[in-house]
Amino acid sequence: MTQPLRFLIISGLAILALTGCSVGPNFHSPPPPAAESYTASKLAAKTEQTAVPGGDAQTFAFGQSLSASWWQLFHSSELDALVRKGLQNSPSLKAAQAALRVAQENLRAAGGTLNYPQVDGSLQASRQRTSAATTGTPNVFNLYNASVQVSYTLDLFGSARRQLEALKSQVDYQQYQVEAAHLSLAGNIVTTAIQEASLRSQIVATHDILNAERQQLKMVNRQFELGAVPKSSVLSQQSQLAITSATLPPLEKQLAVSRHALAVLVGELPANAKLPIFELASLNLPKELPVSLPSELARQRPDIRASEALLHQAAANVGVATANLYPKITLSGNLGTEANHAGDLLDGPSSIWSLGAGLLQPIFHGGALKAKQRAAVASYHEAAAQYRQTVLKAFQNVADVLRSLQSDAQALKAQATAESAVKATLDLTQRQFDLGAVSYLSLLVAQRDYQQARIGLISAQAQRYADTAALFQALGGGWWNKKAGAKASDKVMN
Repeated sequence: MTQPLRFLIISGLAILALTGCSVGPNFHSPPPPAAESYTASKLAAKTEQTAVPGGDAQTFAFGQSLSASWWQLFHSSELDALVRKGLQNSPSLKAAQAALRVAQENLRAAGGTLNYPQVDGSLQASRQRTSAATTGTPNVFNLYNASVQVSYTLDLFGSARRQLEALKSQVDYQQYQVEAAHLSLAGNIVTTAIQEASLRSQIVATHDILNAERQQLKMVNRQFELGAVPKSSVLSQQSQLAITSATLPPLEKQLAVSRHALAVLVGELPANAKLPIFELASLNLPKELPVSLPSELARQRPDIRASEALLHQAAANVGVATANLYPKITLSGNLGTEANHAGDLLDGPSSIWSLGAGLLQPIFHGGALKAKQRAAVASYHEAAAQYRQTVLKAFQNVADVLRSLQSDAQALKAQATAESAVKATLDLTQRQFDLGAVSYLSLLVAQRDYQQARIGLISAQAQRYADTAALFQALGGGWWNKKAGAKASDKVMN
């Protein structure tokens, strides 16, 4: 190693060892919200229980960790397989993963530029002619040059470190965006499958009601032929049959749309997708619901962590804008050889070198640098407010779902009681009508009430499944337990 190059390296390392100051705020994660519960009033230990499918009581297990494969708590192998297929094939999830790789590579690129000296090698060859005005006679000669250039900007005030910190925060943000996309995709698949199951049950119930109404129409026609009822009774029954029939096409349309949505969610064309059939009877309502403590929610929701990463990035940008107010020192060096013949480039007399140092001190920029610093501070305050809003919405989300689960259980119990009562009323009214004890209008009203009660019961059952999935989503989906969850997933399904 030549003396000039050795001097350049030693000098650079010595100065580098003295640089350690980073201006701007040092970021610290915001403390968790000071809340002991999600709701203002205390939740019951268990929800209501009803002796119908999907009517099991649910227990809130506060402080219990949620599995990363939370959808397996519904104990449906078809649902588990479909969610896993979606997580493997979904374009939206692949796009989020690609965005993460972009952020990671940008961080690596910046790290190579800001952390280390930039070393470039060059090799040049030229043929030149000097003017006769300077030497008396023109001179034609060859010139060969081989050199290595080194340059390094000292990070005296931490600008480079803050830039890397901001880029690292962007990587963190994209990582949490991947987790959010993962959670959203799984949640959409589960809720769409539940919607399909609900629609199928409603269609089956509607067909059962239509069959009963057709039988009733035949009976009313016979009674009309015998003169036992007026023509208006036949027309009323025909109208009721037509009204019930009119409810089928919208249900079938919604079912088809749900199937199409499931196909797209798992990354397939609707016409080519091979999807399982989902029915409410194939799903099991989780009886124990893991609920994170309020102090843990801010570290487990991907949207909160992503918002925190943006806050970190904004803090680092304040440091970058502040460092730009201070001087920048750049060291440079050049070591090479220069000769008129290519074979002479390795000779000692042909060696050349140079050392340099530059100082750049901002003096007057019309207030632009200070304005940019104030803008960076304002952006930090904006990010802090947005973080706070994200936390508030997350706690509201969990509180809403917890209350909904209790209300859903009460609503199902009420719907089951109503359906049972209306069915008994219909059976009694039917017998009384057959004996001529009540008018046909009474039978018609009883039929309509039963139709509404049965569809209402199915909707109440499906709502419990949907809100249970919504709770798991609101709690963050257990992404922090992915490694442990992968080993325990088989146990959950068995």
